[in-house]
Amino acid sequence: MRTLNFRRAARTSALGTVALIASLSLTACQGDDPEPYDALPSASAGSASKTPAESAGSSGDKGTAAPDADQGKDATGSGSGGGTSTTKPKDDSGNGNGNGGSGGSDDNANTATVTCTGGNTKLSITEISRPVNHMLLTMTNTGSKACNAYYYPYLKFGEAQSVPNTFEDSKPQAVVTINPGESAYAGVMTSSADGSGSNGYSAKDLSVSFQNRDGNSDNTGSSVSVPLSKSVHVDSSLTVSYWQMSMDDALTY
Repeated sequence: MRTLNFRRAARTSALGTVALIASLSLTACQGDDPEPYDALPSASAGSASKTPAESAGSSGDKGTAAPDADQGKDATGSGSGGGTSTTKPKDDSGNGNGNGGSGGSDDNANTATVTCTGGNTKLSITEISRPVNHMLLTMTNTGSKACNAYYYPYLKFGEAQSVPNTFEDSKPQAVVTINPGESAYAGVMTSSADGSGSNGYSAKDLSVSFQNRDGNSDNTGSSVSVPLSKSVHVDSSLTVSYWQMSMDDALTY
């Protein structure tokens, strides 16, 4: 009888251990979910008349994009990089120290993820045939740690003195996290297809700045110059999407 009771107790203990391990595994899986944007601090919209450098300490303009009847969802185009990670950001205090713009060094060796900046990424932009008047901005993680692509890029075509509008509908549910060697994407509508845009001009260069978790450009390093293959016509309809995990998502808007 004592032997039987001992075996039952051992079996109960084993089942309890299995249940505990399963519970911990489930918690760990839930902890790997990407950080939802709703959990981030609310960033107040910055002045549209300020450049990204002047807007440090406040978020960029998050205005509503002008509708474009020719915008489609069957976009095709070229871009480098692969998919993105869904690892939950744990600490983005570092800024990396790779090629590109000048970002602060990552002093925290235990940091799981860092903020994507010019110091740990490489940027390229490609002209896209569809949707018309669109370009694809690709950001590839060149650092040794996964980085968080917060919100959307600050763009400055030529001598522009304002932050472009943003496709608010492009805001994903969670922050895009990029593993080393992989890429994130942002779609850019440079001008209206129906000619409704105003103050058009030809831009021969582009600079890009980054946002941090608080929705501003503090501690993200200087802007990065992105080569253009040819002059780009830009007008008041200039609008950019949030960072996306895929090229198709970036060019949907």
